[in-house]
Amino acid sequence: MENEDQPSSALDARGADSGSDATARGKSDMRPPGAWHQGSKSSELSDTDLEPPSQGASEFERIKRNNDEIGEHWSARDLARVLGYTNYRNFVRVIRKAEMACQNSGQEVGNHFVDTDQMVDIGSGAKRRILDVYLSRYACYLVIQNSDPEKEIVALGQTYFAVQTQRQEQADQLAGLSEEQKRLYLRGQLVTHNKQLAETAYGAGVVQSSDFAVFQDHGYAGLYGGLRAKDIHARKGLKKSQGILDHMGSEELAANLFRATQADAKLRREEIQGKENANRAHYDVGRKVRETIAELGGTMPEELPNPPESVQQLRRREEKRLAQQRASGAPETLDTPDAHNTQKAQHSQDR
Repeated sequence: MENEDQPSSALDARGADSGSDATARGKSDMRPPGAWHQGSKSSELSDTDLEPPSQGASEFERIKRNNDEIGEHWSARDLARVLGYTNYRNFVRVIRKAEMACQNSGQEVGNHFVDTDQMVDIGSGAKRRILDVYLSRYACYLVIQNSDPEKEIVALGQTYFAVQTQRQEQADQLAGLSEEQKRLYLRGQLVTHNKQLAETAYGAGVVQSSDFAVFQDHGYAGLYGGLRAKDIHARKGLKKSQGILDHMGSEELAANLFRATQADAKLRREEIQGKENANRAHYDVGRKVRETIAELGGTMPEELPNPPESVQQLRRREEKRLAQQRASGAPETLDTPDAHNTQKAQHSQDR
């Protein structure tokens, strides 16, 4: 059984092409924010102590709101409670940092952060106006990235909103494609990002090919509930020469793509050094992706069905179709995004 997308030597990973960072999208019809961050009175920002949160990624799903005016969004006050901030004034500082990060990323702040207010009961029939911010999914991701990293719920939130953001981006990219076309595209993305992950792992101390195989196994074990590459291979009933990634459907490929991109990001962000530390980080990323799938009610990757054809079979069919087009003199039309580059990359990796 081949260890797919593994460089023949870890040295081969150096100089690999870097994949592009995903760009999140917000609601373009969200109203521009007001200036209350700069001009509001402190009494309005720290109205009451906030209730302690319940733990778990499902809390982020539970507090999600949706309406016809701005679509899917989260209340900053709800998010503050879940993240364990007992004073909203402290959380506003986090929102300010997130807005700056949004602006620095080239996004329109008003598409992701919308100021609002509401009247709340304070007892004896009296009401008081409090300020709030409606946050897009991308805004929530930025807010959590700037939150207190010592809070366990913050790590869960980072995974949840990163998963949600990438799921939406993939949905946008793959909209209108067939299952076969999605598989070709995602398999090509995995080739690219596994090469990038190998390069980053090499910098962390995963130097030998055997080390990289162990490193990959840790990622699989986290995502597949303890199953390693050989276990997944056996569960799929594959021949020794067949690779597991080439016998995954689009949903399973997407889960593994997220594992690879987030493991790469974690190694870089935390400047992790040492084989054992890198292995642990890869396992933790896989496990968090698995936990998030469970929280969202998804199917565990090992329970997903095997597709009837391998990626190689789909690729050969596509190459035959393109050859027929060339022979007939018709302009080439590619069935998938970057299909030609995907095929070339997979050939070089799978040999």
